[in-house]
Amino acid sequence: MVEDLVVAAVAAASAAAVYVATAARVVKQYERGVVLRLGRLLPEIRPPGFTMIVPVVDRLRKVNMQIVTMPVPAQEGITRDNVTVRVDAVVYFKVVDPAEAVIAVEDYRFAVSQMSQTSLRSIIGKSDLDDLLSNREKLNQGLELMLDSPAIGWGVQIDRVEIKDVSLPETMKRSMSRQAEAERERRARVINADAELLASKKLAEAAATMADQPSALQLRLLQTVVAVAAEKNSTLVLPFPVELLRFLERSAQQGLVPPDKPLAAKPPPAPETAVEPPPSPPPPEELPPGTPGP
Repeated sequence: MVEDLVVAAVAAASAAAVYVATAARVVKQYERGVVLRLGRLLPEIRPPGFTMIVPVVDRLRKVNMQIVTMPVPAQEGITRDNVTVRVDAVVYFKVVDPAEAVIAVEDYRFAVSQMSQTSLRSIIGKSDLDDLLSNREKLNQGLELMLDSPAIGWGVQIDRVEIKDVSLPETMKRSMSRQAEAERERRARVINADAELLASKKLAEAAATMADQPSALQLRLLQTVVAVAAEKNSTLVLPFPVELLRFLERSAQQGLVPPDKPLAAKPPPAPETAVEPPPSPPPPEELPPGTPGP
């Protein structure tokens, strides 16, 4: 009798151990458990930790609640301005309702992937090439809105959408390169013209100042000589301006002749004496006809 009780107790303990091993489940911190009992969804969502289900009757589905990073394959399309491009993107999303993610859609990851590809092709056809290259923030927001609307019904929330790369044909790259070079050349010419205009104004002001003070030109010339001499050149070509000669001439006149004593008047020229012309020779004597000459 005692042996039968011991055997029964051991059998019961073994059955309980088997039941616990079969019914015990562990839900991780970043997961939530959805229980289907005989095919029907139980309203209670199993939290992280140790949980029990009824073997054979219940079926536990674990749903990852982490943010999922899903790359969108590159999609080819034609922009609104008829340029063929190839665009790829990345989608960040997470599950906010585990029950809807299990019941409302068969595979929420595959559904989000297909919806992302379709929305990316649609946004390519609605945008210009300049928007794809320079206004990506607006396009990212548009993609996020297009994906978030159907994803809410699947228990999924789109966290962020980013366009990674835009591939252009080689001919379009060369055309854009030439356009950029032409734009840079235009800016360089405008900047150079502005610099020339400003320099001409400053030179005109400097010339006006030097015209009022002629000595400033000599000082500027000496500064130029000092600057050139600092280069340790063996030959120095120094221009000699005419204004400096005039300045030296005026200085010499002011230094030699006092301003209160005028220059002495020149003596009057001597009177010219009349010179008589030499006497002309007498005319030859006429001989009678028939007389031989001398």
